[in-house]
Amino acid sequence: MRPVRAVAWDVDGTLVDSEPLHERCLLDVCAALGAEVKDLGNDRFRGIHMADIWLQLRHRFPPSITEGEWSGRIRALYVAAADTLCPLPGALDAIAALKAAGVRQVCVSNSERDVVDANLAALGVLPMIDFSISVDDVASGKPDPEPYRIAAERLGLAPGEVAAVEDSATGAASARAAGLIVYGVLPRGEIPGAHLTVPTIADLVTHLLPPAGR
Repeated sequence: MRPVRAVAWDVDGTLVDSEPLHERCLLDVCAALGAEVKDLGNDRFRGIHMADIWLQLRHRFPPSITEGEWSGRIRALYVAAADTLCPLPGALDAIAALKAAGVRQVCVSNSERDVVDANLAALGVLPMIDFSISVDDVASGKPDPEPYRIAAERLGLAPGEVAAVEDSATGAASARAAGLIVYGVLPRGEIPGAHLTVPTIADLVTHLLPPAGR
């Protein structure tokens, strides 16, 4: 296996604790537009991009409601509240440590461009990453391999030289199909499709940056 020369981070749920805000905006907009979705559970849409969520929910809305209106209102609410977001434990330290070690970093998200930009601005990590890829930048989002394949191409690296970091099976499937080394971060259990699942981002850093002589 080639040494890791770059890390491709998922964003939502991996670097930033965004799931509660995503869920609140989704529920608020659905309720305002006449659809009840609380019966579906909190994790039903983790790692799934908005177009696929709409396909699952559209039968719950009045016929006059369009996908564009629905998704636009959700994103507007989210971006307006993005300054309340908090990084997940260890995320900022990990990005700083990798930067200091000369490991290139990018972000690969299933969210739309405005949401990705709001997340990264809230984290304050833009100076430390080379670029980000949103669902607006690809023809097919995760679990399709296209987002991670394009990330490796833009980095100018072989896929096996890039480590993807994910918190969902959807994202892990995308990265693995693209040929990346896949790390899952999950406090309990394992993420299907990941080559290795670690409980915290701090544990991930010890794998990517082992002590000298190891």
